[in-house]
Amino acid sequence: MDRSSLNSSTAPFNDLHRRQLKRNSGMRLRSDQNPLNSLSMTTRHLLDPEIIPALDAFPQFSLDKESLPMIRHAAAQAVQLADADAQGVTREEVVLPGWTDGAPDVRCLVYQPKNRTGVTGAYLHLHGGGYILGAPEGSDQHNVNLVSRLSFVIVSVDYRLAPEHPAPAALDDSYAALAWMHQKAEEIGIDPDRIAIGGESAGGGLAAALALFARDRGEYPICFQVLTYPMIDDRTGSDDHPGDPLTGEFVWTRERNQLGWAYYLGGAVPSSPVVPSRATSLKDLPPTWLSTAALDLFRDENIAYAQRLLRDGVPTELILYPGACHGFQMAQTAGVTKQYLRDHAEALAKGLRLT
Repeated sequence: MDRSSLNSSTAPFNDLHRRQLKRNSGMRLRSDQNPLNSLSMTTRHLLDPEIIPALDAFPQFSLDKESLPMIRHAAAQAVQLADADAQGVTREEVVLPGWTDGAPDVRCLVYQPKNRTGVTGAYLHLHGGGYILGAPEGSDQHNVNLVSRLSFVIVSVDYRLAPEHPAPAALDDSYAALAWMHQKAEEIGIDPDRIAIGGESAGGGLAAALALFARDRGEYPICFQVLTYPMIDDRTGSDDHPGDPLTGEFVWTRERNQLGWAYYLGGAVPSSPVVPSRATSLKDLPPTWLSTAALDLFRDENIAYAQRLLRDGVPTELILYPGACHGFQMAQTAGVTKQYLRDHAEALAKGLRLT
């Protein structure tokens, strides 16, 4: 992504930041507004130089309950949808029934190759956003590219967000989508034995929770999970578990992580499956591809989860990208981003037996 593209996509956030600065003028700077994230050092020198321009363009804003609606609006304005038609992909909005009695319908974006014949595998995708932000449209370009490259089906879920809808609302919506994919497999043209799940950040954490929930219910099998720096442990960044000070300076900080978890849990006692790292056993989970970044706040919880998966006999591949931080893929032309995109696509192809 060049500088002009970055400026265009972040303009709504820059406007938001200026409004927040005006509103907060004369107020004491909060720790989550501090570019050093309350650390006595900066880890900028450890970053891959290719991702620094994108990080410099990343919008600055305070995150709290008052600012959430504005941030969500700015994020929606910044979305740039892919030209799906030009890439031979169809994008369809589908509304499916909620899983529990009285639950609202669940909106999804369904991506398929044009003129597809025969049965293929499918990927249930869950977007990131700390359980409090985001929508499927934010991952549109990546999902269109994946379908164009691998010729399979993606169902991206517009799950309910906290704090308006604390857990397990998002998990219920995700399970409703998984159930729909299995129940409509013949109609959609997918193999129910080749359904994978995954996502990025909170989406990765929600996918990990879905895998645990589906395992325990035993209704709908999952053949593979693809977790990109998943948000899976509510303790990370707390006073008792501050973590490595070399992680968590950029994009998703300790303060933001604790805020996201507090909103998502809504006062409930942290437990599995909502908090995957608190599961007592990871046995019988689907084969897993898990990637994380060297400077990501989630790095150590991700490595620990991969180690637990391996100890419990789950085939697991762990990849750590050096010089990268949370959200590094915003630097679209960086070598580390291109490597991630290759690794992620190859993992899906292998896990879904597409090649």
